[in-house]
Amino acid sequence: MEEIDVQKLGEDIVQVLKTIYDPEIPVDIYELGLIYDVFVNETYDVKILMTLTSPNCPVAESLPMEVEEKVKAIDNVKGVEIELTFEPAWTKDLMSEEAQLELGML
Repeated sequence: MEEIDVQKLGEDIVQVLKTIYDPEIPVDIYELGLIYDVFVNETYDVKILMTLTSPNCPVAESLPMEVEEKVKAIDNVKGVEIELTFEPAWTKDLMSEEAQLELGML
């Protein structure tokens, strides 16, 4: 069996996360700062710690499911667990400079 580079797999996951957009803000969820962490273990199971812009976010049901489905579709990913957290609460400070520039906040 071919050895898979866990770091490369992590980079592939980030690239997929950058294709998922918050429907209300024209910025992907990674640059928006909604992804707190991505863990890949030696058996290629993935755990993603993420948040939403607010607990009452209109996509609270669908966005984590979209993340799970798109990450599961990556070659070599065995399983995906999404953990939704509101600690720490999301703030605009979590956005990348690129996202802030896109939204005219810089």
